[in-house]
Amino acid sequence: MAIYRRLDPERLPHHVAIIMDGNGRWAGKRSLKRFLGHQQGAESVQYVVETASRIGLPWLTLYAFSLENNLRRPKSEVNFLMRLLKMYLNNNVRRMNDNNVRIQYIGRTDDLPDEVRERMQWAAEATQRNTGTVLTLALNYGARSELMDAFRGLCAEVQSGQLKLNDVTEQDIQRHLYTAHMPDPDLLIRTSGEMRISNYLLWQIAYTEIYVTSRLWPDFRGIHMLEAIEDYQRRERRYGGLADGTESDDVASLPANQLVG
Repeated sequence: MAIYRRLDPERLPHHVAIIMDGNGRWAGKRSLKRFLGHQQGAESVQYVVETASRIGLPWLTLYAFSLENNLRRPKSEVNFLMRLLKMYLNNNVRRMNDNNVRIQYIGRTDDLPDEVRERMQWAAEATQRNTGTVLTLALNYGARSELMDAFRGLCAEVQSGQLKLNDVTEQDIQRHLYTAHMPDPDLLIRTSGEMRISNYLLWQIAYTEIYVTSRLWPDFRGIHMLEAIEDYQRRERRYGGLADGTESDDVASLPANQLVG
């Protein structure tokens, strides 16, 4: 594949996050029911996951089911999405194992139906020994809710005396996030052309490069992720000022404790 040969393997992003948008519009353009758009979108997930595995991408996080949409969608659509999630896991765990992919989840997953959580746990356990790409599905997720949960955890530590209020640091907030065990995304991809973040990983994307494509998610394939990565590699990443007050265009080699907002 020509685009893959153009990529610098030494400068691949460590973590790519994707807002998968456009399933409903894809179906509407074809005079199909929205359910079919979601179904086609699930196929795109597997194409992208397998491409991530082939190029050795360590972390891939997909915004699969937002907390807000859970409240706004018709119940029939939510029920279909839950069935689709179970079907995706049932049908793709073997392929994940073949591609050395490990699956995990972030979000308020305890609020999902019991039978869905059972399948999620089964898939996580079935892939837990894999050492390649970590696929994270954001399910029943909202970034503001994540921050609320993190602050509640911090408040509990302060109230119990484990932590003093004036000693709270960014690292203390970070360790209470759903993503505490994960690196922040280097690249955020949004499909469907919408120019907004949609309450996704608000804390984590402070210095993330953003790539927007007008392509709807059901038409998105691995090659399109490679195009986003190629665009990412042409950029000079900027992380704000350094501790000594100077500016840096490339701070990938600097210790994290030298970076400030």
